[in-house]
Amino acid sequence: MTPASGPLAQTRHFAPSRAAGLERLANFLPQAGAHYASWRNHDRGPDQRGNVSGLSPYLRHRLLTEAEVLAAVLARHSPSDAGMFVQEVFWRTYFKGHLETRPGIWRAYVSGLCREKAALEGSSGRRAALAQALAGETGIDCFDAWIVELRDTGYLHNHARMWFASIWIFTLRLPWQLGADLFLRQLIDGDPASNTLSWRWVAGLHTRGKTYLATAQNIRVCTDGRFDPRGLAQHAAPLEEPDPAPLEALKPALQMLPQGRTGLLLTEEDLHAPSLLAGSVLAGCPIAAVTGASLPTEASTLGAVRLPAAFRHAALDDGLALAAATCVAPALRLPSLSAQAIAAWAGAERLTTVVTAYAPVGPVADALADIARALLREHGITLVQWRRPFDEHAWPHAMRGYFALKTRIPDLIASLANDASDRSPIDPSAHA
Repeated sequence: MTPASGPLAQTRHFAPSRAAGLERLANFLPQAGAHYASWRNHDRGPDQRGNVSGLSPYLRHRLLTEAEVLAAVLARHSPSDAGMFVQEVFWRTYFKGHLETRPGIWRAYVSGLCREKAALEGSSGRRAALAQALAGETGIDCFDAWIVELRDTGYLHNHARMWFASIWIFTLRLPWQLGADLFLRQLIDGDPASNTLSWRWVAGLHTRGKTYLATAQNIRVCTDGRFDPRGLAQHAAPLEEPDPAPLEALKPALQMLPQGRTGLLLTEEDLHAPSLLAGSVLAGCPIAAVTGASLPTEASTLGAVRLPAAFRHAALDDGLALAAATCVAPALRLPSLSAQAIAAWAGAERLTTVVTAYAPVGPVADALADIARALLREHGITLVQWRRPFDEHAWPHAMRGYFALKTRIPDLIASLANDASDRSPIDPSAHA
């Protein structure tokens, strides 16, 4: 297979637009029930993805919302038939809510990553092992294929991600933080919460003492015989780290209502302005101007990141076009997600308040916290974050294990009917 070339090579698999996400949802709907439950764990290769939804890049950036995807699936299938897919959607929600109430995990990951990168300088053996893994030269057939697929497509099947992480940690003996950083940078659906907590789960740090061990037999069966890996670790002793995660209360969803002339800021965390604004307290707030910005793409020692950056760039443009049409307001893409750039835009538009979707724990949230302080202190501009009702209802049940959230799924599904702000007026079946 010859990979596509050019800055948007990943569009061979995922076009970075809401329309593409809706089309993918419509095409997946017939398989979202028993077919998905039976075959979701099979990784048949990058050109054989009909057994999974492939919606994660669109949900990650909320080109599609969880609520509208769930509504579409449950309009086609019974809750029991679609139960496995519904749970997978709520796993994403669980991870976000869990990290939101334990932000110390994110801070510990960031500091641990810096520590492990620094340690590479003093270990030629570790550097060589890392280089071999990144080059796809470990001799483990599946792992070497997946590292190429990750680089060429910006995507891996979810089961392959678990196998990959297990091999990285327990067979190759590489630091989990470096593997998590690789995924977060290279995956077009790379999500700080799902990624960090999934790597910790494989390592035995999320559910203390419970690890995930990749086995040759499981890989052979679930890849339909494409791979026959040799030399995998036979045991997976859990990693030991101090617990960085005291439970913290959820931050308020909306600290104050917008005052004065208001603008809308889109970030890569949430790109669907119509559902963000509709049916909420923001519905009565006229938007005078729209802007959007992405975090800068940092250079990485773990490989190029052009595919995720290109996807985010194009997805943001798509979100801005839809937001401008929805708000009937001018839209401008900013050169960077920074206080200076936002202040210059707000000043030109005579804004006193900037509204944006609530950013969950991660790099964008870190940036917005600094930006909010600088905007108010230096320019008198207030940055207001609005949290969607879907998150508001679900996150309080994600403070501990997944089971506590799982038991509330029927109630959370029922609440969707009352949350017009999280549901799209567009029928995804119209885009089949």
